[in-house]
Amino acid sequence: MLEAQARILQIRHKGPWSRDMFAQAERVMRLCEQAGVPLIVNDRVDIALLLSAGLHLGQDDLPPTAARRLVGASACIGFSTHNAAQLIAAAEEPVDYLAIGPLFVTQSKINPDPVVGVAHLRDLRRLTGKPLVAIGGITRENALSVLEAGADSVAVIGDLFPEDCSVESIRERFHDWQRRIGGNE
Repeated sequence: MLEAQARILQIRHKGPWSRDMFAQAERVMRLCEQAGVPLIVNDRVDIALLLSAGLHLGQDDLPPTAARRLVGASACIGFSTHNAAQLIAAAEEPVDYLAIGPLFVTQSKINPDPVVGVAHLRDLRRLTGKPLVAIGGITRENALSVLEAGADSVAVIGDLFPEDCSVESIRERFHDWQRRIGGNE
């Protein structure tokens, strides 16, 4: 993904962090540093601190105000929201960006929140001036409509990885993404 010029990467590991997992994360961080690409760690402020990475928090994680005290003013922090009330409350938090979703049905969560949908995203966009990242079920087919509805960026998991997951197939899939959404992220 870095060779294909990804602009940001997130480690989204929901299981326990073993020594091996941490060593892999350190390797990814080194590669991101070499490529000049920010790395974000999902949920784990301790791991983000150890890696000098950014942090993405969910609604059930450490509150953003507490996380900010730990990681400092310069670290990037993102915060997930799933509805208007959460988005309004999150707009006051000391975070750099907000995520909203799931926009579509998603397979990456065991118990996903209700689908937001593109039409509702247009209304939610007006509730914050912070950068808004759309999450959940984003594909090459629907990404442009999500960006046109007001998202500043999209987060993607499943549609980035083809069945024949090789460096070349990922690079091609990534370039297909870039062709489909033009100059958008």
